[in-house]
Amino acid sequence: MDIQRTILWVVFSLSLLLLWDNWMRYNGKQSMFFPNATQQADKPAAAGGTPAAKSDVPQPTATAQAPAAIPGATTPVKSEIITITTDVVKADIDTVGGELKRLELLKHKDTVDQTKNMVLFDSTAGHTYVAQTGLIGGNFPNHKSGFVAKPGPRTLDGKDELQLVLESEQGGVKLVKTYTFRKGDYTIGVKHDVVNNSGAPIAPSVYMQLLRDGSKPAGESQFYSTFTGPVVYTDGEKYQKMEFEDIEKGKTKHATKSDNGWVALVQHYFVSALVPAQNAQREIYSKKVDNNLYAIGSILPVGTVAPGATASLDAKLYSGPQETDRLEKLAPGLELVKDYGWLTLLAKPIFWLMDQIHKVLGNWGWTIIVLTIMIKLAFFPLSAASYRSMAKMKTVTPKMTSIRERYKNDPQKMNQALMELYKTEKINPLGGCLPIVVQIPVFIALYWVLLASVEMRNAPWLGWIHDLASPDPFYILPLVMAASMFIQTKLNPTPPDPIQAKVMMFMPIIFSVMFFFFPAGLVLYWVVNNILSIAQQWVITKKIESGQPA
Repeated sequence: MDIQRTILWVVFSLSLLLLWDNWMRYNGKQSMFFPNATQQADKPAAAGGTPAAKSDVPQPTATAQAPAAIPGATTPVKSEIITITTDVVKADIDTVGGELKRLELLKHKDTVDQTKNMVLFDSTAGHTYVAQTGLIGGNFPNHKSGFVAKPGPRTLDGKDELQLVLESEQGGVKLVKTYTFRKGDYTIGVKHDVVNNSGAPIAPSVYMQLLRDGSKPAGESQFYSTFTGPVVYTDGEKYQKMEFEDIEKGKTKHATKSDNGWVALVQHYFVSALVPAQNAQREIYSKKVDNNLYAIGSILPVGTVAPGATASLDAKLYSGPQETDRLEKLAPGLELVKDYGWLTLLAKPIFWLMDQIHKVLGNWGWTIIVLTIMIKLAFFPLSAASYRSMAKMKTVTPKMTSIRERYKNDPQKMNQALMELYKTEKINPLGGCLPIVVQIPVFIALYWVLLASVEMRNAPWLGWIHDLASPDPFYILPLVMAASMFIQTKLNPTPPDPIQAKVMMFMPIIFSVMFFFFPAGLVLYWVVNNILSIAQQWVITKKIESGQPA
């Protein structure tokens, strides 16, 4: 069989498979190529925020040396919302349990409504995403107990730091929970002081958990898949992510004991991570709490606290954008939530290079253009070899057509004649494809860098492009890309098979429709790459057609 025909049909079939795979992932099915990227179909969130069931309080294992029964608040608790405002976040903390139940990111716009700020934590009838902490191991304060907020500032007011102190006493044991907010920082300090006023030794444990419904974030694209769900990291087991569906079925596999690491909930561009102190023993758990409501958390033993004594435990809660610099400084491995998939080894240096270019240019749109030019220059020799091969194929197309007509009823002689033609003309039929194949991993890695980088979110380029992470509002870039692909098709050798020729003519239309819904930053990359490729291919083709060395 003609090798060119085989290659064309393989490319076309792969494109169809990728389209089908994306559709399957969007509908919550298992991906053929990216088994960890399955998206959850929309499900109704648990109504009324956090449920009152006792099951949402974690239970220690035998190693925690605590009773299994965890009593909740025995008397009705009055709820008061304390609002803390810094320059980057606005946080609502409920005196019931000291729960962080709403977090607004003041520097990031909402995905759906650009007139509003992004709300990460929330507790409404349609969406639940909160952070909870408390004590287990006895009749101690937990996230259902009533807390009293101590007086103090609720805004920075020119200072670099402010604290919210909450106190609750139950069974003679006082829990003092201190939230520390800092200027320009998405990391919130969470300190637990356990004061034993009971008259007998106690051995409590502090639990810290993130609670979220399993629905995907509003405004997520239907044309590409990003991960939403819990992750666990330890030095021993490294980065482990899980689907809400696996928690539902009790099929999760992750580290359960460690003296290091963190737990987190990840969604496109944003993450919430609970980071206890290193070298502190903890149990790690994930579980279903209620219908479409799941928890990921850690339990840390405080140790024996004598009567009249106080024990303390510090931790950090990061809740904000997946900015590499911030994540790398906070905890080992936390930058991995910016998931580049199996091409991380290529994607990380690509982002580093982008970051360096951006520090000079100060605009992510121009950064994408300069990076594309640099990558194109790096692969210039390979691209040139590919275009020379395609140009030579184009010059012998009439001879190939003649051979096919002559031996159309004898495929074996046709292939022999074609091989002889390739040998005579010194053409490698794979010469146009192999150099491109070598470049594919780099292009895929760059795709994931542009897709995963929150730095592109709400970042303008010029004119009508106000957000490189959103589709082009006037579809100008997708139309330019379609035109560039059409020009490239014309520069390539025309397939001798009429059906293949029609398929290649329709490919620009198919891909341009897909790119209508892709982020403008991704489309900008492809447009620039196509224009550079057209220029290089046109020059080489003209030289070969005129008999000049290319």
